[in-house]
Amino acid sequence: MDDSAPQPGTGAAGATAASGARTVRRRRIGVLLAVALLAFLIDLGSKLLVVARLEGHQQIQVIGDIMTFEVIRNPGAAFGMGQAMTVVFTAIAAAVIVVIWRIARRLYSLPWAVALGLLLGGALGNLTDRLFRAPGVFRGHVVDFISVQHFAVFNLADSAIVCGGILVVLLSFRGSNPDGTTHQPAKQPAAQDGDDEENTGDGAR
Repeated sequence: MDDSAPQPGTGAAGATAASGARTVRRRRIGVLLAVALLAFLIDLGSKLLVVARLEGHQQIQVIGDIMTFEVIRNPGAAFGMGQAMTVVFTAIAAAVIVVIWRIARRLYSLPWAVALGLLLGGALGNLTDRLFRAPGVFRGHVVDFISVQHFAVFNLADSAIVCGGILVVLLSFRGSNPDGTTHQPAKQPAAQDGDDEENTGDGAR
């Protein structure tokens, strides 16, 4: 299926193409919002559940000591980085949401809609913690609870952001753009055989 936007023409055909482009864009934005809402609700529900059931209790072993559930309030970024910069990361999360929404204005690619939806849902999930959890607005600590041995403690919002980021990288490597077009690296024109022969002949003279 071609995800690219219909190209506008002139007259009735142009109006039809423009209408089709708007329809495609609305559908892609709908996919983006649906994925973002699903990621956000799953993250929010998981945090409410673990705070109510696990906080202040012993960790739960999921896969032996390799993966456990334990509630940690994280003032930093994903995976516990930058714990002294809570307000900065709050501003960054808000900026990411604005950028994603601006990109959505020219969104015609379904894979990009899914990728941006994951990024948006994850950013909204952690931003909600920053705004509404203790110790205060813009300084709230994010709830992390998935602990992987020798790695980090994170949450489902972090997972959505990582998955969305990986998908964005893969799409970029494939040459896919959010507007449905593709880009290819510039190639150097191959030397013409005739030119080579002519240069050889000039050298012989």
